Amino acid sequence: MKRFSIAGLSAVALVASVAFATQIPVVANFLPGGSAIAQNAKKGVVKLRLDAAKKVVVQDAQGKQKVNWKVLAGQATVQPGDVLRYTITGSNNGEKAVKGLVINQPIPQGMKYVLKSATVNDVKGAKITYSIDKGKSFVENPTIKVKQKDGTFKTVPAPAELYSNIRWKFGDSVAAKGAVKGTYQLQVR
Repeated sequence: MKRFSIAGLSAVALVASVAFATQIPVVANFLPGGSAIAQNAKKGVVKLRLDAAKKVVVQDAQGKQKVNWKVLAGQATVQPGDVLRYTITGSNNGEKAVKGLVINQPIPQGMKYVLKSATVNDVKGAKITYSIDKGKSFVENPTIKVKQKDGTFKTVPAPAELYSNIRWKFGDSVAAKGAVKGTYQLQVR
């Protein structure tokens, strides 16, 4: 059975998670512990944090299944079929709003996106889009064309295996001392 360490996945995900709109010059300093600082001296400072939890299904005393999320830290090991929930948190620690905050999160090899699992906290104008072409283009509902038996093509929703990136646009701006949060789930292949 294939096993691998979640620490490596988190590092890859965090390093690739900071992609800001091109109109904002930023500097990212990656820190230990799953956090990063993205800075624009004129607009403010955003601290980014990526956390992971593993889905654990347990039965209660009445025999009903209940989903719990076990926080993963350090050298946690995951196996094929495990579902992980990632939480990206961005905190604007500056005195001014940060405009155009965009976080682009690639889906690591060996993982597949759990359809309809991405969320965003209640931020006016926030939007989640997806890529199936390694981040070249993003849409809300990726589709593919499938050739039919009669030779025609039919447009259908893209399967989870094709999702390569998730992108959050956090509205027009993140207020001074404000925070934003996005979550998504991946399954280990």
